[in-house]
Amino acid sequence: MKLRSITLLLVAELAAMSLWFVSAAILPEMLREAAISPMRQAALSSAVQAGFVVGALVSAVLGIADRFDPRRVFAASAILAAGTNALLLVVPPGSTGAIAARFVTGALLAGVYPVGMKIAVGWGQRDRGFLVGALVGALTLGSALPHLVSLAGGADWRVTVAIASIAAAVAGLIGLLVQLGPHHARSATFDPRAITTAWSNRRVRLAYAGYLGHMWELYAMWAWIATAVGVSYAATMAVPEAERFAKLTAFLAIGLGGLACVAAGLVGDRVGKAEVAAAAMAVSGISAVLVAFTFGGPPWLTFALVLVWGLSIVPDSAQFSALVADAAPPEIAGSLLTFQTALGFALTFVTVQAVPQIAATAGWPFVLAGLALGPAVGIVAMLRLAALARDAT
Repeated sequence: MKLRSITLLLVAELAAMSLWFVSAAILPEMLREAAISPMRQAALSSAVQAGFVVGALVSAVLGIADRFDPRRVFAASAILAAGTNALLLVVPPGSTGAIAARFVTGALLAGVYPVGMKIAVGWGQRDRGFLVGALVGALTLGSALPHLVSLAGGADWRVTVAIASIAAAVAGLIGLLVQLGPHHARSATFDPRAITTAWSNRRVRLAYAGYLGHMWELYAMWAWIATAVGVSYAATMAVPEAERFAKLTAFLAIGLGGLACVAAGLVGDRVGKAEVAAAAMAVSGISAVLVAFTFGGPPWLTFALVLVWGLSIVPDSAQFSALVADAAPPEIAGSLLTFQTALGFALTFVTVQAVPQIAATAGWPFVLAGLALGPAVGIVAMLRLAALARDAT
């Protein structure tokens, strides 16, 4: 029962989260069809982050993941998000309607990602790092899929939109087939004060701090890495070839990170989640600086460094969520996990929107190196949390 439910949950998560980077994956093709200002280009991606923040905050305060059947919340959210994403097929590219559709899609995905974590942690305690790691791995692979679909679909960006929408709708139906685990806990009452545990519980607070450092880097890299390396490759390659190679790079970099999440979860359950998170952030921060340093150089070198960056940039994400679940009372774990993601994605709204604006004036190397500041802060938080855990034993 556990294996079946977790497998179904992972498939549903992967398919539903393919909606996230649809606009980033199809942006070059959309720009050939319509004139979209740099501000609106950024808004197509950052609107998803902003919508997710609003949806996650509402969900956290109302305790939706803890008070209602998370399977039904997951299913309804995925199906509605699929329909909203499909609106990109009928509104003008880069229009206010398109940006609004991306915002609503992000808000609905707040009922997919954190709710999926609530379901996953209900299936285990000693292997919680692995369970959440596998879920984040599925999320990561789903986030990478639009780049692969866009690469295969060629110039017709509407094919990518349609495939992602269909996948998300199917994900919602699959979510209804998942069973709840023996450690699933439900809150019987509405208590918005539950999220104050994020400040009063030091272990939760440090996990949140590490997560925010991680999120400073993650979604800015995911959203813009194809654009950034496309510029880097174009210094030594023809532009069409550079764009295709950039899409492949983005898919592989994001996808490899998803596979690394599972391995990191297994290791985290054995040697310590905080330690694994700190190690991953050290590698990703160094990789960001190296990619910046070699920007515009040999494509093979940039490609290799970006793959290492992608491999290391996301495995810590699951560890932060597992650390929160370990420290939180089970009956409010869903709300705290949702609130954690709300804070993190509020930060990513700023970074995703700001990255192309800063790159236009200061250059991509400056921006890429600046992303390493987040992991530096996160490492400090994780070392303190690890020390706290040692003192308690």
